[in-house]
Parts: sequence; C-alpha cells; structure tokens
Amino acid sequence: MSLVEINFDGIVGPSHNYAGLSLGNIASASNAGDTSYPRAAALQGLGKMRHNLGLGLTQGFLLPLPRPNGAFLAAIGADGTEDRRLLAAAWSASSMWTANAATVSPAPDTADGRCHLTAANLVTMPHRSQEWPDTVKQLRIAFADATHFAVHDAVPTCFGDEGAANHMRMGSAHGAPGIEIFVYGKSGGPFPARQHEQASRAVARLHGLDPARTLFVEQNPEAIAAGAFHNDVVAVANERVLFTHEQAFADPEGTYAAIRAALPEAEIVVVPADAVSLADAIKSYLFNAQLLTLPSGEQALVIPLEAWEHPRVRAWLDGMLASNGPIRRVLPVDVRQSMANGGGPACLRLRVVADPATVDPRFLLDEAKIARIEAVVAAHWPEAIRPDQLGDPALAEQIIAARLALLEALDLGELA
Repeated sequence: MSLVEINFDGIVGPSHNYAGLSLGNIASASNAGDTSYPRAAALQGLGKMRHNLGLGLTQGFLLPLPRPNGAFLAAIGADGTEDRRLLAAAWSASSMWTANAATVSPAPDTADGRCHLTAANLVTMPHRSQEWPDTVKQLRIAFADATHFAVHDAVPTCFGDEGAANHMRMGSAHGAPGIEIFVYGKSGGPFPARQHEQASRAVARLHGLDPARTLFVEQNPEAIAAGAFHNDVVAVANERVLFTHEQAFADPEGTYAAIRAALPEAEIVVVPADAVSLADAIKSYLFNAQLLTLPSGEQALVIPLEAWEHPRVRAWLDGMLASNGPIRRVLPVDVRQSMANGGGPACLRLRVVADPATVDPRFLLDEAKIARIEAVVAAHWPEAIRPDQLGDPALAEQIIAARLALLEALDLGELA
C-alpha cells in the first residue's frame, strides 16, 4: 500500500456570507455585515486546489453541507421571532474549513493499522455545532473501505472538539509511524478556549494511539486572547518540521523538548515575537498555511497573499529562505474571500495520509473534475450575498439548487 498525504479541501458553499458568527475570530468579526461573493470564493478555493495539484500533490475535496439547515431551524422552533444570529447560523457555509471536519490518525500510528477519523463536534459555536452529523455522512462515503478506515462519530458534546485545527502530526515521513500532538486550551481571556483536553484524550483513545508517541500540549492563553482561536493560526507541522510562533504554546520549551524526545530528527522553526508579533501573525495568517512535502522532497509553505504582502512577515520569510533551513519554498495563493471570514489555506483542508486507491474516487480531483466543478459554480453559485438577505426564500431556493447541481455533476446524489 502506497501511503501519501491527501489534502481534502472544502468547496466553498453557495451560502457563503459574512454574518460575523465566530467569537474570537478577529477577521470574522471585523468583516461582519459586509457583502460576500460566494462564486468568487469558491473559484478562489478551486484555484488553490489546482495550484497544489500542479505541484504534483494528491488533492481531494469535501462538499458543502445542506444549507439553509431546515433541521436546525426546526429544532430551535424558528418562527421569525428568533435572534437573527440563529437564522444566520442555519445558513452558514463554515463547513468549507475542513480542518475542523475531523481529527485524523493515519494507519502507521494506530493500534489496528487503519486510518481513523473522528468528526469534530464544534460545540463552542452554534453555527458550527450543527455540522458534524452531515460531515460524518460524507466521511463514511469517502472513506467507506472498512479494511483501511474507521470513521467515528463526534465525542460527547460536553467536551469541545475542533478537529485537525488543534492537532498536528510529525514523523520522518508521511507513511512512517509518527507522533501526534493534541493542542488544547484552558483559558482564552475574553474569548473561549475551544479545544478541551478531555476531547483530545478521548480522540486519542478512540484512534488507538500509543501513549508514548502522543503529546497533549496547552495552547498559550495569550494566543487565544489575541485571536488565535485554533492552534493552526499559530503553528503548523509537516513530517519532521514544526513551524511555530514563539507564543503558540503555554510551555514552549517543554513542548519542544517533548517533541525532540519522541522524534529526535525534529526540526523546529520558531518565529520570534520581536520579528513577527502575535497580532501580525494572526492578521496575516502566516501560520495558517499548508506546510507540504513536494515530490522533490523539499518542504514548501503555501501562504495567503496577505502574509506575503505584510512587510514584517515578508521580511522574516525572506530571511528564512536565505538561511537555507528546512522550508525551502514559499508559495502565495489568493483566498481573500475565505480570509475575510477567518480562514486561510490551512483552514480549507483536511490532511489524510492514505493510499488514494482506498478512497472513493469521486472525492479525488484531477484537472477535468476541477473544470467540471468550476462550471457548476460559475452557473449556479450566487454572485453576492448581503447578510440582510439571509432568510430570503428565493435565495434559499437558489442555494439549494446550486448544491444539488454540484452533487449531480459529481455523481454524489446520495448526499442530497
């Protein structure tokens, strides 16, 4: 079996809007009330997928969930008198950030030799807490081969779990046994710490991970308070490399020592706060990047244009590249519509180490399939949505029809 890393990006859904629902997400709050551009957002996301496919990487996708979510509206007894934020929650396209879809442990790390995926319950935010049942349904189709995969329901909702956005994996190679690092929060000052330690520990048990190769690390409360609502806003790992802000973890030196003890070949690239402040890191989404291994073996960092265009971040990146360290290339991409709602390149993808031959091929991309999806988006996705349009019956019909057209084009009618 040939194990490779597959990035499953979320296709931006036709109800993409800026309702500002995510407390602690600075970009989401800053752009609340603005007009969104779902068609442009989806095409930008597909452009990033095409970019990574062009690098010689295996690329997959996950589909938008059904919106507006009538089951959610029924469950809260919606009758037009409910808080408008609850109505907006039923229209949210936030499932496009598939880093929150699940936590993934590849076969080399698990007791039964299968790749395990546990859907994230996302209970901290109402607009996200409704996602996981539909996410599980999709994961169980994409990863239906029970010989190679085990898909778990979300952990009990008394423990908040945010998925891969608070989980990192390191190892000598994607297909080799690795160490898994779960990052949880205890306090975030004015903002909620979304990942509970007991949720992380439950996922590790469900996946059958070796305790000697599993780390539980506290996120720095200062980072959460500054707007790093997920660990992947301040740190990202790939194979032997950890790329992290100096203030990502509550005990950085203890964290680095534990990583090196479990993985002696680890290379830790720390960005000091006096070069890039927490505020600059969060505004630019420098760390919410895809740290990837190219077919050449080099590691590359796919960053948002906002990071490349930020003067202090750019100066640090230029110095890093000149130093001949483990990250050899920096590749900017335009995902501005996602960035404006608080999600960069890393938020848009779920990393799954697996043999592509074991995945339902309908969820794997090639150029022809990207073109097919782009045609559906161009024909059916709304060009623009104002938050005051949420609840409009005609817009709801357009959004529902757009998603159904995509399912038909991809022969995935069972997700209707």
